[in-house]
Amino acid sequence: MKKGFNNELYVQKQSQYILERIKKFDNKLYLEFGGKLFDDLHASRVLCGFDPNAKIKLLSNLKDNAEIIFCINANDIQRNKMRADFGITYGDEVLRVIDNLREYGIYVSSIVITQFVEQSQALAFKQKLENRGEKVYIHRLTKGYPNDVDTIVSDEGYGQNPYIETTRPLVVVTAPGPSSGKLATCLSQLYHEYKRGVKAGYAKFETFPVWNLPLKHPVNVAYEAATADLQDVNMIDYFHLEAYGEKTVNYNRDLAVFPVVRTIINKITGEELYKSPTDMGVNMVGNAIIDDQAVCKSAEQEVLRRYFKALCDVRDGKEKQATVDRIEMLMSELNLKPTDRAVVPPARERSERTGYPVVSIQTPNGKIVTGRQSELLSAPASSLLNAVKCIAGMADDLKLIAQSAIDPVIDLKTNILKSKKSNLNAEETLLALSVSASLDERAAQAMDCLKQLRGCEAHSTHIITNGEAQIFRKLGINLTCDPQYVSFELFSE
Repeated sequence: MKKGFNNELYVQKQSQYILERIKKFDNKLYLEFGGKLFDDLHASRVLCGFDPNAKIKLLSNLKDNAEIIFCINANDIQRNKMRADFGITYGDEVLRVIDNLREYGIYVSSIVITQFVEQSQALAFKQKLENRGEKVYIHRLTKGYPNDVDTIVSDEGYGQNPYIETTRPLVVVTAPGPSSGKLATCLSQLYHEYKRGVKAGYAKFETFPVWNLPLKHPVNVAYEAATADLQDVNMIDYFHLEAYGEKTVNYNRDLAVFPVVRTIINKITGEELYKSPTDMGVNMVGNAIIDDQAVCKSAEQEVLRRYFKALCDVRDGKEKQATVDRIEMLMSELNLKPTDRAVVPPARERSERTGYPVVSIQTPNGKIVTGRQSELLSAPASSLLNAVKCIAGMADDLKLIAQSAIDPVIDLKTNILKSKKSNLNAEETLLALSVSASLDERAAQAMDCLKQLRGCEAHSTHIITNGEAQIFRKLGINLTCDPQYVSFELFSE
């Protein structure tokens, strides 16, 4: 894929912009950090060339001046809300990211459980963290929010929340996902800081939508597709337009809440700090796009990925048809069809011809290979083997896995674990390939080629199992599926 984004330029400009914002206040800035700190896969897919961990490099640049506060909504803990692209709960995501941040030497000072109303799972999560030596705070619903500003900005409102002890000029307030209470935590801290005589500031860092790209730019449309379930809509920031005569892009929820946020901040600080949501932002991502055409193509493909995901989620009962309808409308704005995803037609054509589920993969050189389900391999497993053979320049009919590596796995599955399926799935196939690699140089070469699949596109004519989907995620392959089940069985192993 052609590179359309310059990471080094982005980190440099973003770091500088944040430091400038800190200086505008009493050397204390609460920065609401939207999006994902690690593994920002959406950004990497949309902005071709974007490092999924670019934000960590940014924070590493600022780590001597920065600390992290993590927010997690008690309701999300209670219902075990999942981060879909990794298949783990929000609670586990907090633990995972904290560990990763500390490996980079970035200081995580505390965790805040927000919107707490005695949820039992939230209490258990709090105890688990405290048993590991973490500092945990509880924030309840803010009395008077959103209309009674006098109560909100008082000891009955934000004053009811405990003050979170911080020691560094930049306090990054982040979360595993949306609606986690980041804004309320920032404003609560702002209230406490001013009571202590510290004229702290607040700013917002969201990667998308990109404020200085056109409203209907594919990058911004891709954001709408990614949040179609939330019914987010990009809009011109009419506050900014009125104040400065300049068109910038924001989204409906931020625009709707801005009058309340502005009034609260003005009440806390005694002055008007911001005239628009755009004023509050510190996002320089648009300034690091170096090839707009390449980025547009990447963003259009992300819209199509979101469309297929929504179709499958509706089929699985996880999503509403309105989400699909919303993405279809966005596709029409960009003149996109499902078959504009290059890996879709070859998979469907072979599946129709053979009558079996098929997975197609586009290799780094642009060639599309397919793999179908057989008595020996699942379609995802077959496609992975065919893809690495293609990359390595091997014959399509070459047998990479030794029979001596296959037979024990099948015996384990059928005779010991009593599985109904005797064919190897993607994980089992890769394990068998790794065993063969110790005996066969060609298998070892194929194993090495797996690394080249990162960033490649794939499509399945049927919904694959969670386990196989996880393998594709770990390999870094962008997989979509048609909303069809492999079998009529209600339970899938």
